[in-house]
Amino acid sequence: QLPCSKNIAKEECFNDDGIFSFGFMQPGMEIPRILISLVLLPASSLSLGASKPSFVLMMVDDLGIGDLGCYGNTTLKTPNIDRLAQDGVKLTQHLAASPLCTPSRAAFLTGRYPIRSGMASYGHVGVFIISAASGGLPREEITFARILKDQGYKTALIGKWHQGLSCEHRGDHCHHPRVHGFDHFYGIPMTNLRDCQPGHGSIFYAAFAHVPYGKLLATLGGLVALHTAGARVAARRLATGLAALLLAMAGLLCVFILTFADLNCFLMRGEEVVEQPYVAENLTQRMTGEAVEFLERNSDVPFLLFFSFLQVHTGLFASPRFRGKSRHGLYGDVVTEVDWCVGQIMKTLERLELKEKTLVYLTSDQGPHLEEISVHGEVHHGYSGIYRAGKSTNWEGGIRVPGIFHWPGKLPAGKVIDEPTSNMDLFPSVVNLAGASIPSDRKIDGHDLMPLLQGRVVRSDHEFMFHYCNANLNAVRWHPANSTSLWKALFFTPNFYPENTTGCFHMHICHCIDPFITHHDPPLLFDLSKDPSESKPLSPATEPNFHSIVGVMVDAAKAHEQGVEPVPEQLTLQHHLWKPWLQPCCSTLGQLCRCKRDHRPATTEPPSIVSS
Repeated sequence: QLPCSKNIAKEECFNDDGIFSFGFMQPGMEIPRILISLVLLPASSLSLGASKPSFVLMMVDDLGIGDLGCYGNTTLKTPNIDRLAQDGVKLTQHLAASPLCTPSRAAFLTGRYPIRSGMASYGHVGVFIISAASGGLPREEITFARILKDQGYKTALIGKWHQGLSCEHRGDHCHHPRVHGFDHFYGIPMTNLRDCQPGHGSIFYAAFAHVPYGKLLATLGGLVALHTAGARVAARRLATGLAALLLAMAGLLCVFILTFADLNCFLMRGEEVVEQPYVAENLTQRMTGEAVEFLERNSDVPFLLFFSFLQVHTGLFASPRFRGKSRHGLYGDVVTEVDWCVGQIMKTLERLELKEKTLVYLTSDQGPHLEEISVHGEVHHGYSGIYRAGKSTNWEGGIRVPGIFHWPGKLPAGKVIDEPTSNMDLFPSVVNLAGASIPSDRKIDGHDLMPLLQGRVVRSDHEFMFHYCNANLNAVRWHPANSTSLWKALFFTPNFYPENTTGCFHMHICHCIDPFITHHDPPLLFDLSKDPSESKPLSPATEPNFHSIVGVMVDAAKAHEQGVEPVPEQLTLQHHLWKPWLQPCCSTLGQLCRCKRDHRPATTEPPSIVSS
């Protein structure tokens, strides 16, 4: 067997003179490279394939940048993630393209601002909530998984998808991960909500906060006045109609809440629903086992594994071996289990001798969801560190996320980079490393990170970055050439409640439209190089170049918006509505679609995994 036909870089097979040597040959018996390439073409092809790097991309859900030891946390232990940073490159200004799950993940997969794919909402709801909705990442969009699959890579998504499922009937799966390049899928198509976990309450109780109680009371008062004045028939009819409408709305909301877990919290393997609703307790462990088996099956070929954690999005769950192990309640236990999973994946790469051939990346899709307080009053959210606010806002705490790259021999160890980068940058970075071409028929907003990570350049290619809140351009970041300043202008900010907090606790999440925001003209301006906490907005009195700086950023925003081509919006009310014919169901609707067909053991020790 040729020593370079499998798992050995081709540079190790040829000497400087282009001569190929078999391991058992004596000096002087070498064969010219040209003969080998002509006679043994299949083996040479295998060598080229083996020289391509593999990828493990890990995205935690709602993890705060301040939750990790390598980013300054001293009370929450994350030794495996910290080791990744210690042996790799840590980005301190790594940014999510959106502060919400669905648009952020669409940008990550495509390298494009979510507004370009229609994965940004103009309304209240900026993410997909129910499985029987028709919106999703359009088939026309190109993901890095699709490109790598075309390059011969084995591709897998394990965990959360949140990019839609079906279009016209429940079996078409037009938005399924397989349509977007993932050979293997084991996970959930939506997101993990507290409604999916018994005893965690419902996020939809917040809907009651939006009921216009004052108007309803005023209407009832008017009806009483009409009745008193003698207009009894009209008053009776209006009162009856109003009461019927209220009862119908309350009934629909109750049915929706009671059936939500059965209809929306399910586990899929490929295109089959294998557990409905899913049992969450050991789900992180089961998914870790699935990831390990994928790596073992594909250790001889280039692969792409996207491990998309369900955690630390609430409702929180942890397997028994991790409960009570941290100093931060259930949330800390969950982070500890996530760190354990990272450790198991890294141990597997080492055992399979793949660490030097695999680029590993870890991040979060946005900042921590600060409004997450459990029904028992326990804090169920992460920590933004020194940065302001969290998820659903474009304050730094909502979009500044961990960014860790690990690749022994290819990336320096212990390097820290404080340049603006984006989760959109993974698209061109991965595609280029795989030897493929960046699509030329569409705007790609990400930039290849490898020159920056390897130290071949010292500045990011991002001069301007644009921060969207749903489909609304919320802020602009400017890193001028030959300057250490990093300017950020916010055109509007969310109205926090209570006012002395940095969250929207009355609505469970901040919204991006009137009357939930305050517009700023001129925009709020910060120099993040001096004020990363965004505590003191600048003014003409404190910044002599205030108007010229703001003018440049406003012009950049206008030019950017003019370059965004209109596309069908995927998060309209029509796409959000429940459509019975799209409902994934592994039994019958009469049985509330319940089933349990997943054969992966729900154990605390997945197959082939050695405990840390």
